Amino acid sequence: MSVTSGQLANIGVIGMAVMGSNLARNLAHRGHRVAVYNRTTSKTDAVIAEHGSEGDFRPAAELADFVASLERPRRIIIMVKAGAGTDATIDALIPLLEEGDIVVDGGNAFFEDTRRREEKLRGHGLHFVGAGISGGEVGALEGPSIMPGGSPESYEALGPILESIAAQVDGEPCCTYIGTDGAGHFVKMVHNGIEYADMQFIGEAFELLKALGLSHDEMADVFATWNTGDLDSYLIEITSEVLRKRDPNTGAPLVEVIVDAAGMKGTGTWTVQSALNLGTPVNSIAESVFARAISSAPELRAAAQKALQGPDGAINVADRDLFIDQIRQALWASKVVAYAQGLDEIRMAGLEYGWDINVGEVAKIWRGGCIIRAKLLERIRSEYAANQLVTLLEAPSVASGLADAQDAWREVVAVAVRAGVPVPGFSSALAHYDQARAPRLNAALTQGLRDYFGAHTYKRVDREGSFHINWSTDGAEVDGTDTH
Repeated sequence: MSVTSGQLANIGVIGMAVMGSNLARNLAHRGHRVAVYNRTTSKTDAVIAEHGSEGDFRPAAELADFVASLERPRRIIIMVKAGAGTDATIDALIPLLEEGDIVVDGGNAFFEDTRRREEKLRGHGLHFVGAGISGGEVGALEGPSIMPGGSPESYEALGPILESIAAQVDGEPCCTYIGTDGAGHFVKMVHNGIEYADMQFIGEAFELLKALGLSHDEMADVFATWNTGDLDSYLIEITSEVLRKRDPNTGAPLVEVIVDAAGMKGTGTWTVQSALNLGTPVNSIAESVFARAISSAPELRAAAQKALQGPDGAINVADRDLFIDQIRQALWASKVVAYAQGLDEIRMAGLEYGWDINVGEVAKIWRGGCIIRAKLLERIRSEYAANQLVTLLEAPSVASGLADAQDAWREVVAVAVRAGVPVPGFSSALAHYDQARAPRLNAALTQGLRDYFGAHTYKRVDREGSFHINWSTDGAEVDGTDTH
């Protein structure tokens, strides 16, 4: 295989696994001249053999030939395994590139790694773009949501190409410039954290419907109906399909033959760890991560099932249809809280790292292509466009919607607790709602306790400064400035 002669390619893709090859095909479908390369040449050969007729591809067997086939500034998207594979590819590229060329990491990289790589390539006069790409294999081919970070100059050269392959909603591309260095990968990380929470809430709704005695087909019908209203979203849509699916081998509902242990690839964990570093509460997202963790702890679960007692998990209510609608309201309200927590984390990260992130624009590009795409996101985009919001929870239409849903939400959590049906997502989201609206929290007692055992001091509501009680001596209040 040799580099195709003629006009140079205007973008290149390294990595011909499914995501990389689908992205390359998407680019070709949109009329771009696409250079393609894979370390194992047979993978490139296979992609060209199967899909080469779909557009203008420029396959290369050698990395140097791949680079030489690109017009300046070179735009190269890396779609290889995150971590060491990405670093190795970057290191191999650097000697072959020239000042002003652009390297894009389209994988799920940790944003701190992206910041490190951006600084390194900037030292070589190169642009490095960490681009979050959401939508899975189908999105990569048909139109993903794309979240690129990096220098504004790099987006000028790269943005029009990315916008051309992104999902489109109301004539607008689901792609926008996010901010410098690791901003794009941070936003994609939080997207995935919200995705974890969204799936946890859906799982809790499923368990509650099951506890009510609904069959899998009945539950599928419920989710299909919900998908026609405020809960209209990709995940609700496919939940109906998954619940309706029968196991080809046994004829049983597929979900009943799947091991109930959910996997993780790291982005949800990173979301929670980063929120802790920023001091931003994302307890609903955290609960979804821990729910996956306990699902994958068979020894713990086996021991607990032998030792622990509680209700049998059956729910009996006077009006089943009313309770089903209350579950819908609890699901919607919890989903709103998870979005609010994720967007709060993005806002705080923007302040911490100097990223000028437009949160409304983030909501806009999540409306299509990505896994968490939902009708709710249009409301979120509109609210951020119309108001200066500290948090989504204060947005007028959101606050009123939560107020309307809260009685049902509380009833669902109470019924679930009495029945022994675990709803950590619903209950943690409700706790966040109540904590956020409370005029005072129990943190005052916490500060008193911390001052007692560790002289950590406290602040007062009636005057400035830090204070300490001489707990072990005369009990007097003193200036706490010099306590530590």
